[in-house]
Amino acid sequence: MTLYPEAGRCAALRTDLDAAGYRADAVRALWGGMVDTAVGHGLVEPARRVLTGRSDALAVLAGLLFLGGPASRAAVDAALPSLGATGLAELGLAHLEGDLVIPDALVRPQDIADAAGEGHWWIASDLDEAAVGGPLPTGHVLGVGGASLTLAGLQLTSRVERVLDIGTGCGIQALRARRAGDRVVATDVSERALAFTRLNALLNDVDGIETRAGSLFEPVAGEQFERVVSNPPFVITPRVEGVPAYEYRDGGMSGDDLVAAFVRGVGPVLAPGGVGQLLGNWEYRAGEDGLDRVRSWVSESPVALDAWVVEREQLDPLAYAELWVRDGGTAPGSPAYAPLVQAWLDDFAARGVFAVGFGYITLHRPTVIPTLARYERIAGSIPGALGPHIGESLGAWQRLSSMTDADLDAAVLRVAPDVTEARHHVPGAEDPQVIELRQGAGFGRVLDVDPALAALVGASDGDLPVGVLVAAIADLLDVDAVALRADLLPRVRELLFTGFLRFAD
Repeated sequence: MTLYPEAGRCAALRTDLDAAGYRADAVRALWGGMVDTAVGHGLVEPARRVLTGRSDALAVLAGLLFLGGPASRAAVDAALPSLGATGLAELGLAHLEGDLVIPDALVRPQDIADAAGEGHWWIASDLDEAAVGGPLPTGHVLGVGGASLTLAGLQLTSRVERVLDIGTGCGIQALRARRAGDRVVATDVSERALAFTRLNALLNDVDGIETRAGSLFEPVAGEQFERVVSNPPFVITPRVEGVPAYEYRDGGMSGDDLVAAFVRGVGPVLAPGGVGQLLGNWEYRAGEDGLDRVRSWVSESPVALDAWVVEREQLDPLAYAELWVRDGGTAPGSPAYAPLVQAWLDDFAARGVFAVGFGYITLHRPTVIPTLARYERIAGSIPGALGPHIGESLGAWQRLSSMTDADLDAAVLRVAPDVTEARHHVPGAEDPQVIELRQGAGFGRVLDVDPALAALVGASDGDLPVGVLVAAIADLLDVDAVALRADLLPRVRELLFTGFLRFAD
């Protein structure tokens, strides 16, 4: 891989990829939905069979740059008329062996859609397991995967000046951050990863991304950013001989210490009012809840922080070990598989780990005293980017944190447009046994509510203030208005944070 790719060659490659119609939807249409799913599962032979005998530019590029298979030099020259096979090799994306072009990297199209609009990128990364045909090299630079898409979708969308991307990898987070940030600093311990980040910025004609080498916050000592994002190498890896340490997923620390180091250290890097977002794992140890571990890390920050931590799933040690052994390209049944899994199990046993949590951590540096400490488990979400929802929730919380109950009484609210209500009746009964409020966006929360709260939500149409509605509901239900207000207002605050209700203004 060329560490400092030449801008002119990147521009020529962009021109050729665009002229060939090398887009995600075109590639899917090229080999069909079932084959596309197979490729996503690492099974490339069905796609290669579809491409057999085809010489059009899209097919040649899909075989070479999407699947990582060789192509004839003549076919590549025809598919890349501006860059040519020689230019592709000079970028470090392939090498020439006689009349064959052998890819050394993948360049895959990626659709994007966020608050800035819809578009697409081409993302270069190292050859994947299917193209390599075995275990990955430890210096592997990962392409766009599920975790990277998750964090890209979590990123806040409000405009800021400076963003820091820690552990940038191929640069997908830096590209996404640049859509909402005027300048982005992208860091990584891997020079190869930084080279891919530079190439991908040039390939997609994105300026304003600066790359720096180093671990965690070392490359930006003394600087502050309005936003920090990171998909760090958080995978828990045994520190024993024979277990490979992959740069893209392994930060070189024991257990969940890397995520702990990020949480403890990000505060001083955040400008006042700044937000840090990352993905991570945390261990559940005997007598210690995983979310409580994260809570303790936040408390150890030298700068007081608001925290919102969402755990999406838990895996037991065996499932976790098998996941990451397979991820490195070691297949079940191969000689190395069982010893690697056992190494993980021994490592977890040594620390008394009985589960590993995975989720999202959002940290905010308040300008006053922190008031948000939310640690929750949410299994689902509605397909789509969560960034706008998280941004709205944080904005609602900041507004609510300065509102007294009297202020909330005077507020005028609207029910969010994605919210629906479901009522469940016992056959023949007049009154519902269960009333549910359901979100059609964000985390897709489902709440059981009582008639009073359901009535307040239903009446929140941007007309009357909360206090007037509570008084009317108390009169309708023939209950004490003071007691009902004390019961409803904390729950109204929760509904505003979670996005069921919004301020009408």
